[in-house]
Amino acid sequence: MTTFLTVLVGVSMFATLGVMLAGMLGLARSEAGGGARSNRLMRWRVTMQGVTLVLFLLLLMARG
Repeated sequence: MTTFLTVLVGVSMFATLGVMLAGMLGLARSEAGGGARSNRLMRWRVTMQGVTLVLFLLLLMARG
């Protein structure tokens, strides 16, 4: 169980990093209509961070 949670935490961390990098690249390009896309990516980043934290807390509780 802990191995599975550890893998999920790692995957969710990399997913958060990917969303954050996509948002930063979008802002650096200053694309037309990028404001809506930037906001959507920011919401995804916050959601992914929340998922990562919940998974990390579950991992800590499983290791108890």
